[in-house]
Amino acid sequence: MSKEQVLILDFGGQYKELIARRVRECGVLSTLVSCETPAADIKKQAPIGIILTGGPSSVYAKDAPVCEPEVFGLGIPVLGICYGMQLLTHLLGGQVVSCDTSEYGVRQAHVETSSALFAGMAAEQQVLMSHTDRIERLPAGFVATAATAHCPTAACEDSARRLYGVQFHPEVVHTTQGGDMLHRFLYDICGAKGEYSMENYIQAQIKAVREQVGDKPVLLGLSGGVDSSVCAALLSEAVPGQLTCIYIDHGFMRKNETEQVRAVFEKRKLHFLAVDAKARFLARLVGVTDPETKRKRIGEEFARAFEDEARKLGELGFLAQGTIYPDIVESGKNKSAVIKSHHNVGGLPEKLGFLGVVEPLAGLFKDEVRKVGALLGLPRSIVQRQPFPGPGLAIRVIGEVTEEKLALLREADAIFREEMGRSRAKADQYFAVLTNTRSVGVMGDMRTYDYTVALRAVSTSDFMTCAYARLPYPLLDRVSSRITAEVRGINRVVYDITAKPPATIEWE
Repeated sequence: MSKEQVLILDFGGQYKELIARRVRECGVLSTLVSCETPAADIKKQAPIGIILTGGPSSVYAKDAPVCEPEVFGLGIPVLGICYGMQLLTHLLGGQVVSCDTSEYGVRQAHVETSSALFAGMAAEQQVLMSHTDRIERLPAGFVATAATAHCPTAACEDSARRLYGVQFHPEVVHTTQGGDMLHRFLYDICGAKGEYSMENYIQAQIKAVREQVGDKPVLLGLSGGVDSSVCAALLSEAVPGQLTCIYIDHGFMRKNETEQVRAVFEKRKLHFLAVDAKARFLARLVGVTDPETKRKRIGEEFARAFEDEARKLGELGFLAQGTIYPDIVESGKNKSAVIKSHHNVGGLPEKLGFLGVVEPLAGLFKDEVRKVGALLGLPRSIVQRQPFPGPGLAIRVIGEVTEEKLALLREADAIFREEMGRSRAKADQYFAVLTNTRSVGVMGDMRTYDYTVALRAVSTSDFMTCAYARLPYPLLDRVSSRITAEVRGINRVVYDITAKPPATIEWE
């Protein structure tokens, strides 16, 4: 890929992945690494810049995360954000103390436009603050370059050594010119050329896959989700004819979804193997009502079904996975971007004897994966597919899963998604849940005793938290009327207005 990259040293800040994405949006490759990465290792990687993330600690605390002070003597430009700025000044001889007045939320800041970081910007601008400590004394060579009403050092710099810091968060949308600040740092201070693009990424991965795989076969468990679908599309371009995709239909997919996946991938330069495993999965769930037991049994059965089909293929070669960058970052836990030594294959058995693992999307964030999918010609229905749990509708059927309940939910869910698509209503994820509640109703002159369906639509930026979507009443009315009229067996529709927390997005 691009030879130029920015290393992001992670100190535990909640916006670390957002910083990495914003840098990439500027056309520069970003890589998250542990804050404990030795300065010597950083020097070997030859980044054009280093960014220090925020974090929940105080730099003067005994157990506060730190980086080696030698990082600041490498001659590489550094930008410290929030905790990162405080640590930068603390390690270079400045003083950080607790605030008399903490700052949280949007504030007005005055910036010195003579600074390379703020050149050409408005002197007064909106920024997002989130701190309980402040800089009391700057290190020698540093000057303050921004201030708010309660924070006299909201930014600082030692331009001679190309060391910069901001107390606020330029990576969030609430900092109105934050993107411009990052761009100034990358291009004006670090000298970036902007070589990072999804087109270049695709070509680099095609070359890398061909070098790794050679003429050996590649096997991929295709779920029809965004990650596995884009992985399949990329591999089919890299090693046409060598890829076999096993699509296991466990019977818990949404209406017409299996047919849609088949239609897309049977046209690709790969071997598409669809396995009808509905009966064996339903048999494992007889009498099961606990959601965790459902998930565990479905996962176990998927591994068995995959193994059964894989053994029929003869030589297996390499196993492909749709692993993406956040999966790797999260696997590092406290060390952040520590690459996992054991790849979690979703429960797939290691005893099959693969030659290795191919993960062509492992360097991408979700939005980048979608862009790659679009460039590879995948339809919007695949590329913009909403998050869908591995166990599928089985965990959107509350209580025991039966064919009858799945059929009811498929129809109700399809109606909801169809009406949402026709409307101008906005939601990041929406679906129907078949509750285990039955209630009395009336249709015509007849008494009914049927199921209740719950509709769920949420707005979220990260899926870690969410608010319920404020859908228009006329839309909810249409959905309710259609479901109760068209899906025999459902006589009541309710709308879930619970945020996360305290609820989760899924019901199980």
